[in-house]
Amino acid sequence: MRFWIIGAALALAGCGGSMIPDARPAGYVPVPSAAPVPASVGALKGLSAQRLVGQLGAPLLDVSEGQGRKLQFAGPICVLDAYLYPPQNGRGEPVVAYLDTRQRDGSPIDQASCVAALVKRSPPGR
Repeated sequence: MRFWIIGAALALAGCGGSMIPDARPAGYVPVPSAAPVPASVGALKGLSAQRLVGQLGAPLLDVSEGQGRKLQFAGPICVLDAYLYPPQNGRGEPVVAYLDTRQRDGSPIDQASCVAALVKRSPPGR
């Protein structure tokens, strides 16, 4: 008996969808969402820690030493270390001065590829 119920449910499930008419008016053009623009390597340099976290999500590691600070972000394919230092005049909050990227196993990876992978993994509405 269960076999017939499951079979009937699966058969009915395949029938849906095509009976719903298209409610879009003629000439309809979808409006792109206001999603944040993905970060690039160049766009990350000069960001404050708060803005960097806004782009890449919460860091895996946050280490301060002297005036320097390292934020580490990791995804399934790579690790990015962002080094933040105060501006050269010594005033203002530290900003990203240098980036280092590597694959999870330590081998080299293109920085742009790593940044793209980390931005893609960030939760919506970052």
